[in-house]
Amino acid sequence: MKAYVQRSYGSPDSLRLEDVPRPVPGDDEVLVRVHATSVNPYDWHNMRGEPRVARVLGELGLRRPKIPVLGADLAGTVAEAGAKVTEFAPGDEVFAMVEGGGFAEYACVRAELLARKPRNLSFEQAAAVPLAANTALVAVRDDGGVRSGHRVLVNGASGGVGTFAVQIARALGASVTGVCGPRNVTMVKSIGADDVVDYTVADFTRTGRHHDLVVDIAGSRSMPACRRALAPKGGYVVVGGPPGRWVQPMGHVMAGLALAPLLSQRAALTNVLSRTDKKAMLETLTGLIESGEVTPVIDRTYPFDKIPAAVGYLEQGHASGKVVVTV
Repeated sequence: MKAYVQRSYGSPDSLRLEDVPRPVPGDDEVLVRVHATSVNPYDWHNMRGEPRVARVLGELGLRRPKIPVLGADLAGTVAEAGAKVTEFAPGDEVFAMVEGGGFAEYACVRAELLARKPRNLSFEQAAAVPLAANTALVAVRDDGGVRSGHRVLVNGASGGVGTFAVQIARALGASVTGVCGPRNVTMVKSIGADDVVDYTVADFTRTGRHHDLVVDIAGSRSMPACRRALAPKGGYVVVGGPPGRWVQPMGHVMAGLALAPLLSQRAALTNVLSRTDKKAMLETLTGLIESGEVTPVIDRTYPFDKIPAAVGYLEQGHASGKVVVTV
């Protein structure tokens, strides 16, 4: 089978299309014929080996990549089920969030990570969901504790996580303010934001409005600044931050959390990769998608042989919604 293999850190050109053996599923695994995947910041951070402090901390390989085949999202059909798998059979349409392996024609996935693809989505749309939408769900519902009537601000509302965060907050009954650039104002309104702040025109931390939750994806303002946009007992959830070679976005995240014990407002860091309920989260998202409350926003779709270009485009930081690859 074909797969994009990364043997050293570097630019998108370090992803090489190679012939590799097709994986064989273990007893509790499913072999998935991948029809679509998508690109996330998670992929290009692993590709670059950045921030470099993450290598020292063991989150990335010190000298070479831990994950030879990237791709945290996949959607496809079951090709083969392991001996102990009873829930899935060949031909079933599925999707999953994995640590790697999506940039390939086939991938072995533990059955406990797989969920049935939403019936109203194509494989391309379904591949846009897992990592970004799970991150948004955890940030808004779990770390943010959003309930009906809350006021939520999403800083970075036009990206992959942001477009899902806006819709999930609305589905939970919140009123939502999205922060984005001028070219995405109309799109962010169209997915359910009650108000949109164009960051080139206004500083959301100085509008005088107070929110029950700020979901900070863009990391464009410090936590002390974001406090001005929070209600006295509001919450601040960090999802990401500005990219950097050595420390960022970890520096932005840690600086915000270090201040939390000194403040009346809550602060949390969303870490979806460590969750053990990934399948349940995908099933929750499927319910929201099939009810029409959440719809993936796709910026561009690339063919499989253009994965390096897809990663390079996302790395530029201008994508509106998700970047998807058909396999």
